[in-house]
Amino acid sequence: MSWTEISKRGGLAVITGGASGVGLAAAELLAGRGFHLLLADQNAEALETAATDLRASGARVETRVVDVSDAHAVNALADQAFAMGRVAVVMNNAGIGLGSSCWDDPEAWRKTFDVNFFGIVNGVQAFVPRLIDAGEPAAIINTGSKQGITTPPGNPAYNASKAAVKVLTEQLAHELRQAGAPIDVHLFVPGFTYTGMIAAIMPEKPEGAWTSAQCVEYLFDRVGRGDFYVLCPDNMVDETVDARRVLWAAGDIAENRPALSRWHPDWAEAFTAFEKG
Repeated sequence: MSWTEISKRGGLAVITGGASGVGLAAAELLAGRGFHLLLADQNAEALETAATDLRASGARVETRVVDVSDAHAVNALADQAFAMGRVAVVMNNAGIGLGSSCWDDPEAWRKTFDVNFFGIVNGVQAFVPRLIDAGEPAAIINTGSKQGITTPPGNPAYNASKAAVKVLTEQLAHELRQAGAPIDVHLFVPGFTYTGMIAAIMPEKPEGAWTSAQCVEYLFDRVGRGDFYVLCPDNMVDETVDARRVLWAAGDIAENRPALSRWHPDWAEAFTAFEKG
C-alpha cells in the first residue's frame, strides 16, 4: 500500500517521543497534511506545551504521558489510539542517549535498551496485531540511527540498541510482507540533527546539523517513494558519503578487517580513499 493512499485516507498518527525534536516535527508535518494526532512522551510539561501549540494551528491532538519501556503503558496507548478511530501511522520514535562503555555502568546499558529497543518492541507488539486485524492501510516508522549501522566508537550501548532496532524493523517488514498485511514499514535513520538531545550538549545549532523539520521533510519524501531505509543526510554528509560509509562498515566483515577499521590508524588512509570514491 502506497503512502499516497494512506495519506488520502487520513486517520490518526501516533507518535512516541512526540513532545520535541523529530517527533514534534513529524506531528507538525502530519497535522498539516490532515492527520489527527496522538502524542506520547514521558515529559508531561513538554507534551502539554506541544499539544497547545499544535491546537493553536488547528490540529486535532490528544496526548498521553507514557514510559515506552513499560509494555502495559504502551498497550494502554494503543487502547486510546484505536478508541479514537482509524490508526494510519505509528511512529515509534522515543529514545534516550546515555553515555556508556563496554565494561562500565550496566544500568546505563539496561536503561538504554529498555527505552531505545524495548520501547519499539512494545510499540510493535501493542499496535501491529490490531493493525493487521483492522485490515486498513497503515505505516509504521521506527527511528533508528546511523550509529546502529556504522557503529562508531564512543557509546556502545546506544549503538547496540539502535543496531537492534534496525534488525527488528527489517524482520517486521519481512513478516508483514509475508502475511500480506497492507502495512508499510520504514526505518528512519536521522543524520546529524539538532534535537533536544543535542541541545543539551550544544546550546546553539551547529552549522553541520539539520533541523528536525528538515529531517522529517526528507523522511516523508522518502516514505512517499516507498523506501524502507531512510538515511537522512545533513549539512556535512550527503547520500553518497553515507552509502560509502555503510559499504565500508560491511566490508569489515566481508574482508575480515580489524573491528571498526574506519577508525583504526592502520586503515585510515585506505578508508579516506574509499570514502572519496
